Amino acid sequence: MKNPVITLTTDFGYKDPYTGIMKGVILGINPEATLVDLTHSINRHDVREAAMVIASSYRYFPSGTIHIVIADPGVGSGRRPVLVASGNHYFIGPDNGVFSCIYDENPECRVIHLTRQHYFLKRISPTFHGRDIFAPVAAWLSKGLELSSLGDEVKDYVRQQIPCPLKEGSAIRGEIILIDHFGNAVTNIRINDIEDMRNFRVEGRIKIMINGNEAQLLHYYSQAQDNSLYTIEGSMGFIEFFVFGKDASSAYGLRIGDSVRVSFA
Repeated sequence: MKNPVITLTTDFGYKDPYTGIMKGVILGINPEATLVDLTHSINRHDVREAAMVIASSYRYFPSGTIHIVIADPGVGSGRRPVLVASGNHYFIGPDNGVFSCIYDENPECRVIHLTRQHYFLKRISPTFHGRDIFAPVAAWLSKGLELSSLGDEVKDYVRQQIPCPLKEGSAIRGEIILIDHFGNAVTNIRINDIEDMRNFRVEGRIKIMINGNEAQLLHYYSQAQDNSLYTIEGSMGFIEFFVFGKDASSAYGLRIGDSVRVSFA
């Protein structure tokens, strides 16, 4: 692949040089690589958030893209470094559930335990596997290295339970799973879940409730004419709560895990 694309998703933030160092390692092995910062603002050690971000983002990249994903509170411990081959995309990171959504989408994916230290940096720090393992492996893979050269396939990889919405008669119950940079609260309820129920099971006005507040479903943000709590279909396809021009999570005390109920009045 000419000018292979490698994306980086981490909880490293932007203050320290960690991601820049990883890029230096990659380019030292493959100067032809195209590097893309997906985000480095994953909440610290939040494996579930990283899992959801990469699952909602990777498909917008070209076939053959390699995705490094790091939210790794177990770095330096016995947790395994892995490479996941799913469809025409590759994912590299810790075996701690960060690829759970990828596994759910493609049960036939291959998971390789990275054991061939020839493709790591010579000295492996117990605190920086992003530099010493994940970055060099991604670089070598981008040069066309076969997966079998990097380790052995495993089946007992770690999965985290990503909460799914539940149907309760003529209602759907879900929860807040992510608070974004704008303070919008993203749920695990897709607009398709609502449309399926409205088209095939029930009729009536959609009623969306959280913490005793009802939030009207709008088509776009600026439809909101006041500081009330509203909902919208976000770019990921999930229903999200917002306050126009403000931080909904602060204004209404919304937190990850808060219960959401959608019914038809």
